[in-house]
Amino acid sequence: MPEPTESWVWLARIRKPQGRKGEVFAEILTDFPDKFKERRQLWLLPAGASPTRAGDLSAFPTLRFAKDGATNAQAPRQVELLNHWLHKGGVVLHFAGVDSITAAEALKGMTVAISREERAALGEDEVYVGDLIGCVLVDVAGAEAVRVGEIENVDRSGGAAPLLVVRGAKGEVLVPFTKSYLRTIDLAAKRVEMELPEGLVDLSKAEEV
Repeated sequence: MPEPTESWVWLARIRKPQGRKGEVFAEILTDFPDKFKERRQLWLLPAGASPTRAGDLSAFPTLRFAKDGATNAQAPRQVELLNHWLHKGGVVLHFAGVDSITAAEALKGMTVAISREERAALGEDEVYVGDLIGCVLVDVAGAEAVRVGEIENVDRSGGAAPLLVVRGAKGEVLVPFTKSYLRTIDLAAKRVEMELPEGLVDLSKAEEV
């Protein structure tokens, strides 16, 4: 079983029973819902599990993000997926051994996940949000590189481009995650370099590195 820290990729969050035979309706938390047809062994993480490395899923030209996260101290549960189908913006799942409304009700709030090793392969210009969380964002537009702060999350509610939520020395900074700004992502070094337009980041919230 994967270690319960930074080891999970979230696929769906169970919301309610669906039907009379143990099916559940779940919110989709992955950019790859078509992969359900290839998966039979899944994990259920306890209700209330909180991610230590997570980000909103989003699609953006040549940059795709998928949500992942980690469980709390309660033990994950391995389950077999018998059937699934997409339904009203979510997915209906039927697990082996869950064959009644009462049994399905007990799964409410749980997160459907796989281990990080099983996550879908990405293209050359794609990255998982979970891998960006904790990276340091550096602005390399000027003569000197400037440390903007640590990436805490991704917000896609503000417009077409996802926004990196960055914790700087003087507070929160929101930076559009666009290919035109991006220069390098070094996940091993936990460093993201972007060439940001003048004035986008208040220099009082950044420092030279």
